[in-house]
Amino acid sequence: MDNPYDYTDVPNVAQQIPTPHISALYGDYAKTVLMPGDPLRAKFIAEKYLIGAKLVNEVRGMLGFTGTYKGKPVSVQGSGMGMPSMGIYSYELFNFYGVESIIRIGSTGSLADDLNIGDIVISVGACTDSNYALSFGLPGVFAPTADYSLLERAVRAASAKGARFKTGNILSTDVFYGETPDAMEKWRDMGVLAVEMETAALYMNAARAGKKALGLLTVADEIYTGKSTTSEQRQNSFTEMMEIALELI
Repeated sequence: MDNPYDYTDVPNVAQQIPTPHISALYGDYAKTVLMPGDPLRAKFIAEKYLIGAKLVNEVRGMLGFTGTYKGKPVSVQGSGMGMPSMGIYSYELFNFYGVESIIRIGSTGSLADDLNIGDIVISVGACTDSNYALSFGLPGVFAPTADYSLLERAVRAASAKGARFKTGNILSTDVFYGETPDAMEKWRDMGVLAVEMETAALYMNAARAGKKALGLLTVADEIYTGKSTTSEQRQNSFTEMMEIALELI
């Protein structure tokens, strides 16, 4: 019997898929993938926006769907929390599944005074306290940045919608419960707009694979005022960010 997973004619894929984390076959993902951290946000997007959405992955509960939006194929796949998880899923999509662009659509905590709950941050670059970049064996410090073509189009789409947004540097941190009281103050003093946990790894993987990536983030918490949203609001109410991302496919 022939091996149903024989992709020897596809570069970088032979013997690689399905992976331990993704059960999809080659071709199940579109060239552009929207990637929320929360798999239930992926399900919400598929049900609300995609036509003919098909479940292509549910390994470890990390849901992935493929359908069409305005006649164009698009996928949405949960990444999980943190750079190690984002690193696994974005690496496999870029290198094994032929994905060309990943747009992270996630939540963030604002550091800037003029960023409030519901505002959008378009991440030009992603600072980090992580050692993720060490895995590439670079002889210096790498600066993770967005793909400019996606960034420019996102700015135009956000402006056209009348969205409240800022572009700039964010922080991708490895630590949610930190024990350095003034850590966020120091990043804030450097003009960093907001903090989250995934974008830097996505940008690094995209750079190494020669692919495109962008981080679109909605403010879910105001670090210095203590204002916050619920998990249900994060899952279902950040539709403006989702709609901006869908215009980029």
